[in-house]
Amino acid sequence: MDTTALQDHAERSLALMRAAGFEHAQVSANVTRLNELNVAHNEPSLLRSTESHKLSLLGLVDGRKASTDLSDLSEDSVRRRVASLFDDARSAPEDEANAVSSGQHTRLVQGPQQAEPALLADKLAELLAFRAGETPKMMIEEALAAHTLAQSHTLTSGGSDLACSLGWYSISVMGTARDGKSTSSFNFTSGSSNELRDRPAAEYFGIADMLRDTQQQVRTEALGGSFVGDVVLTPPAVADLMEWLQEQIGDVQLIAGSSLYRERVGTGIASPLLSLRSRFDAPGVAAISADGFVTPPVDLVRDGRLCTLTPSLYGSRKTGLPHVPLASAGWEVPAGQAPLGELVSAVARGALVGRLSMGNPASNGDFSGVIKNSFRIADGTVGAALSEVMITGNIARMLQDVAAVSRGRIDTGSWLLPWLRVTGLHFS
Repeated sequence: MDTTALQDHAERSLALMRAAGFEHAQVSANVTRLNELNVAHNEPSLLRSTESHKLSLLGLVDGRKASTDLSDLSEDSVRRRVASLFDDARSAPEDEANAVSSGQHTRLVQGPQQAEPALLADKLAELLAFRAGETPKMMIEEALAAHTLAQSHTLTSGGSDLACSLGWYSISVMGTARDGKSTSSFNFTSGSSNELRDRPAAEYFGIADMLRDTQQQVRTEALGGSFVGDVVLTPPAVADLMEWLQEQIGDVQLIAGSSLYRERVGTGIASPLLSLRSRFDAPGVAAISADGFVTPPVDLVRDGRLCTLTPSLYGSRKTGLPHVPLASAGWEVPAGQAPLGELVSAVARGALVGRLSMGNPASNGDFSGVIKNSFRIADGTVGAALSEVMITGNIARMLQDVAAVSRGRIDTGSWLLPWLRVTGLHFS
């Protein structure tokens, strides 16, 4: 299916929805081609190519909304589903905040448009060679190297016309390490890139660090007491922190009235060392929102100050706040000035944290959770891997207590993040 065929499917589907009686509608025709080479239990296991089609339909009538996805794009199938979708919409609850985009236009071609299967094989060969030579106790349970080409054409009854052809490479690795009867906890990493030729496979997305760290986590130690100390958050743990912040300034919390930051735009909510901004042109990311808007660059936090809230079109109409369209991913925390070693050496007592497992913090940001894939820090030196260590604190306070930002960062496509040192956490 070429891009002209996608546009034809979208145009015919929108016409069918109008003819069925929908007052407003959004349709998106999509085709995704995936070429992937897999590893299972340290051995190559599967090479496959797949192509999937999807048609997404959303219709509004009298402020009532219904939506659906189809994999059969034939006209008869679409016609039948549009008819049943209209019935679904008529029985849905009325909500005047429902709407579709108007007047949005873009033609986006980004990333590698053709797969290179030989390159994927070379990258997995490099990964397996690194594992065998550098981390032989590591069992790669699953891994893949892949190329994805995602093409879409979105139309709305408001005149929006958005087309995208997005290509990217990706590598993902997950597994555990074993030494005799001792086994580490599960660990993983993944990422997307527009190229895979510049470096060996293990040098992308923090893969080498993850494999080495997991091998060191075969044997762990208890914390041995409670204290207040610092954490050095690795980029995956920093992502957990940033995702919480994004939830606080997005639709769910704003509509519920539970956002801590509803009235804080323009004020300091984080350390002056911390900023968070978009990179909607990142590998594997299209600068188009799910509700059919072109997404210009946006700063969420600049030097600790909250720049904006981020309601969708629906959230904006529901709350009266200005609409800020966002892509599905693509964010970065700018690099700091300190080498990673300085972040660690400044910690008298605490932990280097690989992942945060804190469930859903309380409405005020209080949390208690387990730190996973983590190491003790004592007197500025990283020590043994930790087992069953809890930390408690407040997420909003953590943002304010960022004491240092690393110069180095890890780029996974959807995130470009440094390490952070955060003070004042309670360990037990």
